[in-house]
Amino acid sequence: MDSESGTTTDDLPDDLTAKASTPRDAALPELLADVAKVAKIEVVPQILEVVCQTTGMGFAAVARVTKDRWMACAVRDEIGFGLLPGGELEVATTICDEIRDNQTAVVIDHVAEDPVWRDHHTPLKYGLQSYISTPIHHNGQFFGTLCAIDPRPANLRGTQALATFELFAKLIGSHLDAQDRLAESQVALATSQRASELRDQFIAVLGHDLRNPLAAINGGTRLLRKEPTREKAEFILRQMDQSVARMAGLIDDVMDFARVRLGGGFGLEARAVPPEALNQSLEQLVAELRSAQPHRRIESEIAVSQTVVCDQARIAQMLSNLLGNALTHGDPAKPVRVEAVTRDGQFVLAVVNGGPAIPPETMAKLFQPFTRGSAEMQQGLGLGLYIASEIARSHGGALALESDDQETRFSFSKRL
Repeated sequence: MDSESGTTTDDLPDDLTAKASTPRDAALPELLADVAKVAKIEVVPQILEVVCQTTGMGFAAVARVTKDRWMACAVRDEIGFGLLPGGELEVATTICDEIRDNQTAVVIDHVAEDPVWRDHHTPLKYGLQSYISTPIHHNGQFFGTLCAIDPRPANLRGTQALATFELFAKLIGSHLDAQDRLAESQVALATSQRASELRDQFIAVLGHDLRNPLAAINGGTRLLRKEPTREKAEFILRQMDQSVARMAGLIDDVMDFARVRLGGGFGLEARAVPPEALNQSLEQLVAELRSAQPHRRIESEIAVSQTVVCDQARIAQMLSNLLGNALTHGDPAKPVRVEAVTRDGQFVLAVVNGGPAIPPETMAKLFQPFTRGSAEMQQGLGLGLYIASEIARSHGGALALESDDQETRFSFSKRL
């Protein structure tokens, strides 16, 4: 005799014992996966125990119910019904089939005295006298039932039994939903980790596999310059130096683009930069571009007078990109102006060039990656302004653009 139910298997009708069947098709991956999902819910055994204790019924189960199948996912059997997790009943022989169709709970206190259910085939087949079952929903769809049966009558109506079952069914459904969300999160995490690995590999290729041969070429030109060379050879070496510098710049741009767009970010090293240090850094950058393009006039007003919290190298890179853009696309007959000042509680960095106004349709996409100016002046990858705008954004500032028929002005402003 079961210590909790007080019922022996000898007391049960023959039809009530061992009505379980093994799965008709053990290869049904979805059904078996659902059984496994319910098995992962740690509170299900406790739920079934509480169901049996509070109702006095001897068998409780969580069932997966489809149009064609009824499969037990979890079972508490105190009456020797003989059904185990993964076991099946013919769905047409169960009341759960009707619950699936009607999406409503069924409660029966005493089958023999119930005018609706006393002639129903399910109680007759399995020798049931009491029955309660309520739907379980998973992701808004019918999943199965939480049910309990017993060969004896039970006092269910007029009690909290149905409310308790409905609460437990919602709890099971919420656990199933949470498992799906967790699985999706794990897939997303794995995808993100893989993307991160690919990003690191991509940046490593740029930083190592491309820079190394470039460094070798640069080293070779330096060695050749130490030897006497003819005028033509000297010209070729200058061209090679310029090409190396250009390729290095392209690699830098692509690496920055990869870090931003693939999730690495710039990784700013912001610190309090004294005005003298920032002025010197920007003036040196301007001097380098003057030397590289001696035929162009670059005017500068670099007069930072207050400490600026920033990444000094990135601010110089922003100026380099803006100044390079102005020298490329501005009117070569007009000077390019550089302004770097602190005023009204802000640090302002601006580059101004002469020339016709930028068309509105071009301005709208100028800070997008791989966007370049006029067709006749396309140079580089079109990443310079995009990277400059990202540097501005990373500093908590903004890169603004104004353009008319007289001049074009790019300006960055940041609160001190």
